Amino acid sequence: MSPAAASIEAPEARIDASGVRLDKALADAFPALSRARLQALLAEGAVRRDGVVVTDGSAKARPGLYAVTLPPVAPAAPRPQAIPLTVLFEDADLIVIDKPAGMAAHPAPGTPDGTLVNALLAHCGAGLSGIGGVARPGIVHRLDKDTSGVMVAAKSDRAHAGLSALFSSHDIERTYIALTRGAPSPATDRIQTRIGRSTGDRKKMAVLKAGGREAITDYVVQAAFGQPARVGGPPLAARVACTLHTGRTHQIRVHLSSRGAPILGDATYGSGSPSLPVRAAIAQAGLTRQALHAAVLGFVHPVTGESLRFETAPPADMLALEALLREL
Repeated sequence: MSPAAASIEAPEARIDASGVRLDKALADAFPALSRARLQALLAEGAVRRDGVVVTDGSAKARPGLYAVTLPPVAPAAPRPQAIPLTVLFEDADLIVIDKPAGMAAHPAPGTPDGTLVNALLAHCGAGLSGIGGVARPGIVHRLDKDTSGVMVAAKSDRAHAGLSALFSSHDIERTYIALTRGAPSPATDRIQTRIGRSTGDRKKMAVLKAGGREAITDYVVQAAFGQPARVGGPPLAARVACTLHTGRTHQIRVHLSSRGAPILGDATYGSGSPSLPVRAAIAQAGLTRQALHAAVLGFVHPVTGESLRFETAPPADMLALEALLREL
């Protein structure tokens, strides 16, 4: 029997405290396993106290020697694919990559393979200790398929739980670079709205007066390109840095569009055509997607406590377009 096919006995741990919920006490005693994973293992009869199976995670913990039998990690449904990745950081618990534009995060209808998950399955291999008992990377945040930049994925249950908590509490540094049609006004501001499904097109997101979820983006216009078409009007294009305080679907794309400065190349939220010189620059640069790049990702490592921060430059298509826009 191969190691992957055999059950694994987790290290035993003695719990002396009583009065707290059993699943919480177990999560403290077995930090490599998330509380949700332990709840599932309890329900499966895989937890023993002094040799006797215990199943009720909501019951009060009783002192004793606890052992958890881990079933074999189930193979992931997507197939591993040897797709080159730009790895910025990797350890036993997580991996940080610079995702190229054109790569989807997950397999989905229309994108059955060639995704980040397929690439990570091949790259990490046996290094995936299993998320929820399945040998798969834990994707805790996503970049749109045609958005490039820094992403983090979990390789272990404990990292998955910790990263999920960080993103849920928005305790993450995230800054994106966008090239926009015109420029938002004023040059520095906070956009605070509610974002949800558009009532006119369910495939799109929109700023809503009611419903949806709170979305907060701080932005700074870092550079303006091209003389305004009219006195006091906006420039032809701009480079805008956006810092996320929430992580709603298409948040930056929707927010900048709502300020009349949609991201160049964004077919969904573009709401109008750029000026002729900007269109020519887009064609010359070979940009075929929205000009949006996740430039900065900073967070505290959920397992080691180390402060991590990663910054990457936009890829060639955005750099080429910006250089051309500076000449306008």
